[in-house]
Amino acid sequence: MGRSGGAAMTEHLTPAGLHRSPGAFTPVVRVGDLAFLSGQVAWDEHGNLCGEDHATQMRRIAQNLDIALAAVGCGREDVVKETVYVVDYRPELISGLFGALREGVPTAPASTMVGVAALFAPDVLVEVDVVAKVPTP
Repeated sequence: MGRSGGAAMTEHLTPAGLHRSPGAFTPVVRVGDLAFLSGQVAWDEHGNLCGEDHATQMRRIAQNLDIALAAVGCGREDVVKETVYVVDYRPELISGLFGALREGVPTAPASTMVGVAALFAPDVLVEVDVVAKVPTP
């Protein structure tokens, strides 16, 4: 499953409940006490896009983040850095996007929002990648 290099063990994880795309990307890579998540989009476990608007897609992305983070013993409260890519960005989208992403999370991580012309598929409107600090037991 993983291989070690230097002092930190590296694990490549594909948690149940997330869409699998073998050979294209690994959803979660843990290196020591950090977890790096590939960009999450509003796919269900079968690769179906959930939602036709930004806020609905972000709610599914939050669920996918919860699944991915749980695989390494984290939650969204453990995210230390996030990057949010938004197609057709407009300032009025911010409250709906961050409302869904921050629900139940006491503090916000370091964050970057990037407006983009397109993502990898025409109907995908939002993508979020994160880095989380894995809590010590």
